[in-house]
Amino acid sequence: MSLNNIYFILVRPQLGENIGSVARAIKNFNIKYLRIVNPRCNWPNQKALATSVGAKDVLKSAKIYNSIEKSIGDLDVIFASSSRIRKVNKKIISIFDLKKKIRKNQKIGIIFGPEASGLSNDEINNADYLVKIPTNKNFSSLNLSHSAIIFCIHIFQLFSKKKIIYKSNYKSSVAKKSDVNKFLKFIINRLDEKGFLQPDHKRKSMIRNINNIFHRSNLSEQEIRILLGIFSTLNEFNKKS
Repeated sequence: MSLNNIYFILVRPQLGENIGSVARAIKNFNIKYLRIVNPRCNWPNQKALATSVGAKDVLKSAKIYNSIEKSIGDLDVIFASSSRIRKVNKKIISIFDLKKKIRKNQKIGIIFGPEASGLSNDEINNADYLVKIPTNKNFSSLNLSHSAIIFCIHIFQLFSKKKIIYKSNYKSSVAKKSDVNKFLKFIINRLDEKGFLQPDHKRKSMIRNINNIFHRSNLSEQEIRILLGIFSTLNEFNKKS
């Protein structure tokens, strides 16, 4: 399965800004193909280019059609996005079930209606499935680009061959246990000097809790140095006071 088989189709979009935002959204998720059916704004549209930011290439390569039938003619499976339940003889699925309906090597089209009214029943009849995005039942209408990006997330996860693992760029190594223990010894000595670890019968449990806090924190070497510096500075400040 490949993201190169995914086509986002905007039917009678009203605002250039929304078209540009959809282009930006799909490029964020490595989807290349945008088709537009009878755009109601003048096309090409400068506002679309402005809101697309770095996705101008998606807009410039977008294909324009004068009918929804022509826009989906070379595709295998069509999903229609709608916030309303329609009186149409159509299979209705949740977006969470999208992955169950996509097969290997199929060319997939996802159609979105105009911002104000959505797809008409006749337009929905061109789809294999009507897809619902679960939302607040009292306020279910989503912005066009918001709907598109929700579809993008689900499709991107479906087509990702490997589990995505994010790693921090933070370079400092995890502190050795010996360094953490030296730091803890320093703290406990200072706390003893100040009479904090009282009464005596609670001293062991207080030390145990302090040890647990810092051992559990998985501190880096740099963080240990910073904490030592903070406590040393506070200790010197208290001596002067």
